[in-house]
Amino acid sequence: MRVPAILPRVVAAAVLVAAAGFPAGVLAAPPSSTGAVEVSAAVAHAVSPPMRNLGPTAPSAANLRERPLRLVGPGSSPNQPDGALQTTAGTQIAVQPGGLSFDGVGVCGAGAGCYAPPDTNGAVGATQFVQWVNTAYAVFDKSTGAVILGPIAGNAIWANLGGGCATNNDGDPIVQYDKVANRWILTQFSITGANGTSIPYLQCVAVSQTSDATGAYNLYAFGYSQFPDYPKLGVWPDAYYVTFNMFTSTFVGPQVCAYDRTSMLAGLAATQQCFQLSNSYGAMLPGDFDGTMAPPIGAPDPVLSLGTNSLNLWRFHVDWAHSANTTLTGPINVPVASFSRACNGSNCVPQPSTSQKLDSLGDRLMYRLAYRRFADGHESLVVNHSVSVGGNLFKSGVSSVRWYELRNVTSGTPTVYQQGTLSASDGIHRWMGSIAMDQAGDIALGYSASSASVYPSIRYTGWVPTDSLGTMEAESIIQAGSGSQLQNLSRWGDYSAMSVDPVDDCTFWYTNEYLKSSGTWNWSTRIASFKFPNCGSPDFSMSATPASQTVTQGSGTSYTVTVTPSGGFTGSVSLSVSGLPPTGVTSSFSPNPTTGSSTLSVTTSSTTPTGTYPLTITGASGSLTHTSSATLVVAAAPVITSLNNATFTVGNTGTSFTVTSTGFPTPVISETGALPGGVTFTANANGTATLAGTPASGTGGTYPITFTATNGVGPNATQSFTLTVNQAPAITSGASATFTVGSAGSFTVTSTGFPVSSLVQGGATLPSTVTFTDNGNGTGTLQGTPVAGTAGTYSLTFTAHNGVGSDAVQTFTLTVNPAATPDFSMSATPASQTVTQGSGTSYMVTVTPSGGFTGSVSLSVSGLPSGATPTFSPNPTTGSSTFSVATTSGTPTGTYPLTITGTSGTLSHTATATLKVR
Repeated sequence: MRVPAILPRVVAAAVLVAAAGFPAGVLAAPPSSTGAVEVSAAVAHAVSPPMRNLGPTAPSAANLRERPLRLVGPGSSPNQPDGALQTTAGTQIAVQPGGLSFDGVGVCGAGAGCYAPPDTNGAVGATQFVQWVNTAYAVFDKSTGAVILGPIAGNAIWANLGGGCATNNDGDPIVQYDKVANRWILTQFSITGANGTSIPYLQCVAVSQTSDATGAYNLYAFGYSQFPDYPKLGVWPDAYYVTFNMFTSTFVGPQVCAYDRTSMLAGLAATQQCFQLSNSYGAMLPGDFDGTMAPPIGAPDPVLSLGTNSLNLWRFHVDWAHSANTTLTGPINVPVASFSRACNGSNCVPQPSTSQKLDSLGDRLMYRLAYRRFADGHESLVVNHSVSVGGNLFKSGVSSVRWYELRNVTSGTPTVYQQGTLSASDGIHRWMGSIAMDQAGDIALGYSASSASVYPSIRYTGWVPTDSLGTMEAESIIQAGSGSQLQNLSRWGDYSAMSVDPVDDCTFWYTNEYLKSSGTWNWSTRIASFKFPNCGSPDFSMSATPASQTVTQGSGTSYTVTVTPSGGFTGSVSLSVSGLPPTGVTSSFSPNPTTGSSTLSVTTSSTTPTGTYPLTITGASGSLTHTSSATLVVAAAPVITSLNNATFTVGNTGTSFTVTSTGFPTPVISETGALPGGVTFTANANGTATLAGTPASGTGGTYPITFTATNGVGPNATQSFTLTVNQAPAITSGASATFTVGSAGSFTVTSTGFPVSSLVQGGATLPSTVTFTDNGNGTGTLQGTPVAGTAGTYSLTFTAHNGVGSDAVQTFTLTVNPAATPDFSMSATPASQTVTQGSGTSYMVTVTPSGGFTGSVSLSVSGLPSGATPTFSPNPTTGSSTFSVATTSGTPTGTYPLTITGTSGTLSHTATATLKVR
């Protein structure tokens, strides 16, 4: 970012963007809230003319300077020891001859205007290097370093877009090269010249239509309601990802957005999807894809920020069809060796012959977050930031560069593969770094270097896979400075850029700032290229996808074998495969040989042995041979081979039954159906399962069960199963019964157990006309009408037998009583009635016969008061009779106990009741 030098040190919060010139109907509200994903369309899009038609343009020459907007994210103590400090010097860095080193866009008279800092960055493409320094950019021939185009004012490219992108030239630029699409991406923000629009800030993005940076571009403006400071852009297969530090009057927090790469490459209307984080986190960097091997399909973009002795990793997955599926997962805290932030994030870097200190920007990770995937499948992220070495409570120490290589960055648990802090034993401050990795795994790290005796200079170092982890080689100088930046200007660089040539995937290109002489607005920049000797020999690598395939016996499958050339390799590769099953399988490659990709087809037969087969795919081209691994799983659908039923017995401990299955992979067996109490089902890991336990009492019976075997191959195997639980018999009925001569009697003998018991009666001979019957359902019936002369006691036994355990035997007493004497009994209800003088009431008198009584009973009553008249209806009766009482007005009041007498022949019985007269 740059603002005029006359502005106060506190950046104004009320800054708006001019929207004049936008086509009607293309303005859209920007995202402004935190929480869920925020989706918005580009506020404008257009197409530029070819840039080569513009010719050089000069930005304003007014003195401008940039104010840092400090972050309020998590920090670390500025005084703790560095846990990854390199203490031994590495070997002298070796590079192949032939690299270039030439001046880039300069300041004041070089077509770039007078401002600071330069925000130096650039990228290398197929044939060109594009450098952008805040308000101007230029295109260079990468083979000679000659200027092809420019310098051109940074906003000139957006003239056809209109609005703030066309009228403002506010800087904080990024230039990137999309190595897969062979397109350039140029972007800077627009923050000044507002006219009151509801979209105060813009990010201006240009995507070239070809690999020629001097051609035409697809133009876009994306809107934001808060100041999007320090934008950084990364290229990923599904989007261009960009991060911002969002400010109002204070730091709001980082925001990360995804731009619709596919639409922007095609020049179509595009949208962005954004997540706003809180100010608990500092500046973020998006993962930027290098190399020829793309990230795994669907892999999220890794996004990284600096924590307290840690790195915070998020994974950004964007779904352009359904934004509800877009996710920002994290942060995953990745612990690193202890460090202190350089200058505690402020200004402390010394220079010769001046007291002016330079800004370390030690409060954030430095651009880029470079991603690379290798043929063996591992993924690496390299990144750096500025730290302080050797400080104490009163001194901030010497600034140096901490660098990391992370792995497992798009899935799984991220790890620090290696880390290191450049040695500061010579007292020279090193900061403002940028890092990248080539196809051979070599790492290049460029940075600024300065001290009280060394003018700010441009240096680099490197690491190759044969070096010790965490140990950079001795540094080399790209450009020695010959001047210091003088008073009232502390800002330096803001960022630099290390990129990798997409053609050979080996050559590093680095650009940074330096001064040719001491001054305040007179910086210069340098562009240099270099290459490690072990990278770029003609060769190839191989990969096979997917890593594993599963087929059922008799079917086939295929793999895609990809040959990736490197170092200018142009040969064809002959393919072969080993490790296939010994019988019943055929394989073929199409095409073979290949110069790119080939399909390996594998066909099995019904006799192909099941199992897991590690395959080795070999590619040969002349003396070069490489291999790739894959796995073939020959599977068989599951079959259950156990018996179809089992029998347990109640109370038997340790009863078990094993269900067995076959198939490959090994099936997993499950069970459905209610099990008896005390019996459990266990699925074992070897394709078997066990029914085991001690059935509880009362659980005898049959239990229908279904076993299912599953191994993910073909249909599941199911088997119906019957579990039988046997239970010994028990007789549960009473032990005695009473019959009466001449009366029908019945008694049921009951038993439990499984199977159902048969019941047998023994002991004394039953009385005449009384019999015992086994009902066949576990019960038996003792029934009949005892005849005269059979009264007495009979000792019987009942035996229950079901073939399981011991029989159940019960001693039983049958009592036969003599025939009863004919008689009757009487009762009256209710027990008491109340009447008023002159009124009446009634009772119900019931005669209950017994002993075969069949006579009629004549009824009478005594105890009535004077003036009361009784009536029985009927009288005599054989069952019940209504006893009515009528009183007169003269009937004396009081309570009168009544006695109701029933007489039949010589038999006489009474019942009592009470009459209350009022």
